[in-house]
Amino acid sequence: MSPEEISRYSRQLLLSEIGVEGQEKLKNAKVLLAGAGGLGSPVAMYLVAAGVGTLCIADFDQVDLSNLQRQIAYKTSDIGGQKTEIIGKLLKEMNPLVNIITHNVALTAKNALDILKDYEIAVDCTDNFQSRYLLNDACVLSGKPYVYGSASGMKGQASLFYAEGGPCYRCLYPEPPPPASKSGCFTSGVLGVLPGIIGCIMANIVLQFIITHSSMAGRLLLFNALENKFDEVKIEKNNNCQICGKNPSIRALVGYEDIEGACDSISNRSS
Repeated sequence: MSPEEISRYSRQLLLSEIGVEGQEKLKNAKVLLAGAGGLGSPVAMYLVAAGVGTLCIADFDQVDLSNLQRQIAYKTSDIGGQKTEIIGKLLKEMNPLVNIITHNVALTAKNALDILKDYEIAVDCTDNFQSRYLLNDACVLSGKPYVYGSASGMKGQASLFYAEGGPCYRCLYPEPPPPASKSGCFTSGVLGVLPGIIGCIMANIVLQFIITHSSMAGRLLLFNALENKFDEVKIEKNNNCQICGKNPSIRALVGYEDIEGACDSISNRSS
């Protein structure tokens, strides 16, 4: 490690759980981040600050005034600008030692596997069901872990789905909910600090996995911001899962544009 790296990461290097070996693992890590909004802002900032060597960010959205209440990577003068361009510049200024790659695109069944192939872990900071199922399925087919987070209203949840050693997202939610049951940040709102809390948890899950290869597979962490309360739900691997079960029926990425819905509804889908 260079003198600059030793100085920059000195507080992490002092931790017996990280040390030089752990910091080198972070330096060599390659992470794909889908979504640069409320969840993506803190995840990206903390991963870059921690010294994750390569961070790729995929997002096609522009900054809107309504984003600023919770998307801490942006300021008023950024309204109308492309999120990947703005956050990419911010992250490079935060830590020039990190390689920042941006894709100003939406992940689709046509490009997801090709983009994911160069990264060892995917972090889902999107706000729609299409992306949730797409990223989960892409990770299962690629044999890679999938870090999940969601925030809506006053509730959030986070986990790591890794079909190699535990359940995948479809083991928990086999199918998207019917349209009548959907709600989310566009209809129920979201407490501004909530995505920050969940995003920090997601960043910690990523760092933990890179450094120790331990994971939260099989555990869904729930947070109630109104009560300042955490709960945990155990998730079992479903042997009949459509994609990671013993006889999977899903063998390719197809049809995700038919999944409707905006933000993931915590209240309807956390039980």
